[in-house]
Amino acid sequence: MAELATIARPYAEALFKSSKNDLNGTSQWLDALAAVAGNAQLLQFADNPKVTAQQVYDVVADVARANLPESGKNFLRTVIENGRLAALPEIAHQFREMKNSQSGSSDAIVYSAFPIPEFELGRVSVALEKRFGRKLNLTVQEDPSLIGGIRVVVGDEVLDTSVKARLEQMKVALTA
Repeated sequence: MAELATIARPYAEALFKSSKNDLNGTSQWLDALAAVAGNAQLLQFADNPKVTAQQVYDVVADVARANLPESGKNFLRTVIENGRLAALPEIAHQFREMKNSQSGSSDAIVYSAFPIPEFELGRVSVALEKRFGRKLNLTVQEDPSLIGGIRVVVGDEVLDTSVKARLEQMKVALTA
């Protein structure tokens, strides 16, 4: 994966520098494009030598349904013409890291066994920001295997208060 990160870095840096005045807007359309570019069938289509760069562009832009500004259209064309469509998810990841670094925040994924209501998510967010000592951009994903509680991943830090983790701890204690 180091090679993909190396390929993506110049694109992410150039996009970051060129969109300093609208990082949030750029992040939205870039994430939409990255989600589309992560599709294996689309990558297979793009790698077909009979398919032109314009055809790939049309498919990606249509599937993403992102309201691309002119700079976004130019960026997508450049990525496709240089054969770097597969690097788009990594470009989006590195762009998000640069954006977070500038704002002093981090991305956090909250895994929960059940959907978390918005009002409860606000309280969880405040508690997690206090715990991790920085502003967090929360994303919630359901994981029924947790049974109950939540598991939070912020970069390489993990906070696991799930029932599954507690059961594992009890299992280790009982078998030791």
